[in-house]
Amino acid sequence: MTELLLTLLDKGGYFGIFVLMILENVFPPVPSEVILGAAGVLVAQGKMNGIALWLIATAGTLVGNLFWYWLGSRWSEETLKKVIDRWGRILTFEWDEFTKARDIFRKYGDWIVFLLRFSPLLRTIVSLPAGLARMSVWRFSLFTFLGSLIWNGLLILGGQALAGLIARYERLAGYVIIALVLAGVAIYIYRFVTWKPVAAFEDKE
Repeated sequence: MTELLLTLLDKGGYFGIFVLMILENVFPPVPSEVILGAAGVLVAQGKMNGIALWLIATAGTLVGNLFWYWLGSRWSEETLKKVIDRWGRILTFEWDEFTKARDIFRKYGDWIVFLLRFSPLLRTIVSLPAGLARMSVWRFSLFTFLGSLIWNGLLILGGQALAGLIARYERLAGYVIIALVLAGVAIYIYRFVTWKPVAAFEDKE
């Protein structure tokens, strides 16, 4: 499994990493930890350039977040409610997750876009309230890029550091990757089944 993942990433190259990082931020999570951790192994093997990978992966993260920022800048909250009611279950995106990100953004301002890049739950969702608040696209892009640069760099370095162990214990590493993928699928199914419409959260207010 490990060798298959590394081969696929190697064949896809930098463009494949760029696309996967966009998808990781637009659709139900494709785990960046697995993508960039494995890519870090390729760097250790000399099959990828670490700096190029770092910048290209971060550019993909930025593009994925700009998608949500763009939607936020075009929609009102009422429109967003309708979209979440219709597509939220598939995207496993609930109204209270948006309102939490919105309230945090309102409380702490633009800098929260940078800080939430280190939050697994709110790092993408905060792009919507940033767009709704008409945050400067250049400021949004800068904070998103810088926060993502740090996070992605840590993941790549982690993959590089573990490359020797992964090569030595390839079968175990394969099981770990399978476990991570299955955990992601299980979380998606759980969130899909337990998803609640907007009205369920509005009734609590």
